[in-house]
Amino acid sequence: MEKMRIAVLGGGALGLTAAMRLARRGAQVTVLEKEGELGGLAAGFLVGDSGTYLEKFYHHLFRSDTAIQDLIAELGLGAKLLWLDQTTATLYRGKLYSTFNGVGDVLRFTPLSFPNRLRLGAGVAYLKAEPDYRRLRHSTAQQWIKRWMGRQVYEVLFGPLLESKFGTYAPQIAAPWFWARIHCRSIQLGYLKGGFQQIYNRLGEEIRAAGGEIRLHTAVTRIAPQPDGTIRVDTATGSEIYDKVVATLPTRLFMKLTEGLPAGYRQRYDWGNALGAHCVVLALTQSLLPRVYWLNLNDPGFPFLAAVEHTNLMPTSDYGGRHLIYLGNYLPMDHRYFTQGDDATIAEFLPALHKLNPAFDPSWVTEHWVLKAPFAQPVVTRDYAAHIPPLTTPIPNLYLGNMFQVYPQDRGQNYSIKLADKLAALIDVEGHPARAATSAVAAGSAPSEAAQRA
Repeated sequence: MEKMRIAVLGGGALGLTAAMRLARRGAQVTVLEKEGELGGLAAGFLVGDSGTYLEKFYHHLFRSDTAIQDLIAELGLGAKLLWLDQTTATLYRGKLYSTFNGVGDVLRFTPLSFPNRLRLGAGVAYLKAEPDYRRLRHSTAQQWIKRWMGRQVYEVLFGPLLESKFGTYAPQIAAPWFWARIHCRSIQLGYLKGGFQQIYNRLGEEIRAAGGEIRLHTAVTRIAPQPDGTIRVDTATGSEIYDKVVATLPTRLFMKLTEGLPAGYRQRYDWGNALGAHCVVLALTQSLLPRVYWLNLNDPGFPFLAAVEHTNLMPTSDYGGRHLIYLGNYLPMDHRYFTQGDDATIAEFLPALHKLNPAFDPSWVTEHWVLKAPFAQPVVTRDYAAHIPPLTTPIPNLYLGNMFQVYPQDRGQNYSIKLADKLAALIDVEGHPARAATSAVAAGSAPSEAAQRA
């Protein structure tokens, strides 16, 4: 019997996981990825000759991220997953405060009055304990925080974070989004020694080992259903016909590329806004934020919203002695940072580092990278849930899976992988029922030869 031909559009965490599941069940899978490497928003690059990958945009795991932990183990990478202690801090009125590292931090956060510190602690405890985010669905994050934690807590702590991340959308962000940020996160963080890119390289190996194909530098330009139920996919290099297509593109892009979608479907789901990710990564000769991994910037005037010193989570020895720090932003995709030259951006960012460490000197910078990606951060408003498209589309044999569908989460490798497993299980591969997709893991069988290679 001829194998079912399935195209997976997008080589990020979701697309690659789904592609591996389908290929292992007997489908002839082709992954089409517009970039030159696998991994999507979690993709990394090699730092010098260190042999270690660094993510283009900062990434780590939480204890609740069980789907990716299971995949890491399945791919034979479990020994590289480390659980690490770290310090999160907040800059407020020029002073650094340890925050979100335990109850003691809450009680010592003196910018808040003592009664409001207690309200903050009680609010966090409630969100940690509340299992159902739907109880918060009628409120925005701003409304919920002000009502239950207090106006001062919002104005000093959470308001500046929402405003620096979402800009003018900040008052509209849904309370379930805020619940997810508190409920699902652990103080201890996980990281894959050597970089998360290893997951995506390994997934690529597994797809090829199962007879699949991966095409990099291949952007999709059109998705067109055919009269016989097959799907035509156009790229710059030509057109091909597939029995089924799994699109992991952003919803807005999917709508733009796909022909034949009913008007009612478009009206309901071609909706919403997203921000782009913009990160400057600096390699320094010494630490900018000694002992602090993540610094929230609650003071105005910075050209970035957070400073994340990766080498205060992982050792500098992994990166050839470099101290590596991210200066991150989520911005409208027409912001000038996405179009102006890298040198202009670096010149704008470096003076702000003196506010974080008065000893900083530009001579500390030995290398820099400026990374940009569209559709990285969905804007999760109260009416967002009503516009989440189903995994199946009105076009037979065409499926859609992306970050827009992981509500109340908004992004993350773990949730993409979890969604990929759900999506792959929906798709009938001739003679290979969906339950086979996870049988090997459930039975505790060993990974393939490709997955066992270190």
